[in-house]
Amino acid sequence: MAASPSFDRAQRLPRDFAWITAAIAAAQFIVNMTVLLLPTSPHSEQMRSVYAQPGVWIPLLSRVAAVWLLAATLAWCHARKALDERGAARIARLRSPASRFAAVFLAATLVNALALTPLFYRAQVLFMPGGPLHGHVDVYGLRSIMAMSRLGQSVIQMLVLIASVWLAAWWALRERGAAVEEESSGVAGAGAESTRRAVALVIAAMFVSLQMWIGHVASGWFDTSRDSDLMLLLLGWFGVPLAVYALAYWGAWLGAAPAPAQAHPFRAVAAAVSAVALLQAVCIALAIGGLLWMASVGYSGRSSSGNLVNFAIAMAAVYLVVPVLLAVLVVLVRAITRRFYRRYL
Repeated sequence: MAASPSFDRAQRLPRDFAWITAAIAAAQFIVNMTVLLLPTSPHSEQMRSVYAQPGVWIPLLSRVAAVWLLAATLAWCHARKALDERGAARIARLRSPASRFAAVFLAATLVNALALTPLFYRAQVLFMPGGPLHGHVDVYGLRSIMAMSRLGQSVIQMLVLIASVWLAAWWALRERGAAVEEESSGVAGAGAESTRRAVALVIAAMFVSLQMWIGHVASGWFDTSRDSDLMLLLLGWFGVPLAVYALAYWGAWLGAAPAPAQAHPFRAVAAAVSAVALLQAVCIALAIGGLLWMASVGYSGRSSSGNLVNFAIAMAAVYLVVPVLLAVLVVLVRAITRRFYRRYL
């Protein structure tokens, strides 16, 4: 017997939630940039000249893409979790879940834009040239304070985004009225390969969005606006994340074999967060080890020929560390995915 239209819509709900989230975030970004760069806006000519620089608009688009990917992935996870646990027939009884999700997420986005964003801007103005606290710190102190402010703002904005997606999904998926009889859960027609692919996609999307977020936070300590090499900027802000996405997907795909019966999407989210944290720990350990080794070589008092050999070894290590980290990424994601899904495989 053919499935009803409401049943088909229920099965498409995770994808609908993801697209709604991305569309609302994109609309907000377009509106903000339009208002900021309109000729009637104050300092619009100066702002247009600033945003015309590749060192400004390329990192900006990368940051926006990371936010969209994170929000859309979390929205997909909420809907898929409900679909796996309740079943498509039960989800089909909900009244306009996509519309309710869109309304709540749009409202939360507007509150964030109208309340938190101006508050963060006022905090940054305190340390800008001519601000009340600008004369109390030197140039290096100002850069550190601005970077820490950017870190705090990024953390708060991420928490607000996560809470907004959760609130919208909770409102859209809650069941009102009389209790519904229990039915067989699971997504009808979802094979093992599609479930395995869903796990790998969630892990890869979460992993690369968090990595991009960390990169943007770290860039607060450096001035990238003067770098005008368009190809290098595109490679750094988009090419590298695409490669990381592909490697994380590969590792998650290997770790999720054989596929679990259900996606358990928030286990995939936890696996991605754990993999990101462990990878940062590995990178920090390698950096500290390299610095200590170079310091020991510098003060060892060896001959010039010995220093030359050490320099050659250091250069070889630099060229080897990137492929080693890429291999570590795949192995780490595979191992953590296997750890989180071991009881379901």
